[in-house]
Amino acid sequence: MNIGRRRGRILAFQALCAWDAGASVLDDLLTFSWRNGEDGFSTENSGSGNAYLFSKIMVLGTIENIEEIDRCIQSNLDNWSLERLNSVDRAILRLSAYSLLYQKDIPAPVIIDEAINLAKEFGTDDSYKFVNAVLDSIKKTA
Repeated sequence: MNIGRRRGRILAFQALCAWDAGASVLDDLLTFSWRNGEDGFSTENSGSGNAYLFSKIMVLGTIENIEEIDRCIQSNLDNWSLERLNSVDRAILRLSAYSLLYQKDIPAPVIIDEAINLAKEFGTDDSYKFVNAVLDSIKKTA
């Protein structure tokens, strides 16, 4: 597992949650100053720098393509609307759908596995099952 990308996904997930809640301006989120130094994770640290860059790419890509991403997710939800999802599941699905649709250099099983890990860590007890099912469906059409 690539630790830099794993950390980058966590940062991107956190930034998307904040963006979705309307709590922060995108430019402020992308400086990651709200996170700097937490758990020894600094933008100054060269190892962490790759995580920040990866995270910025994912956040910007997700937001720039949010309409298509949301349509894709919605078309793979059974008896649910995107608005009804909790913010954690929605952020994980958006981030992962972006990767499945636009980051073809990352294998789909890796993207889905990382999404499941995020859902287990930050979501409800059943989030990982839900996220897995939706992303598996998206993977088949991506």
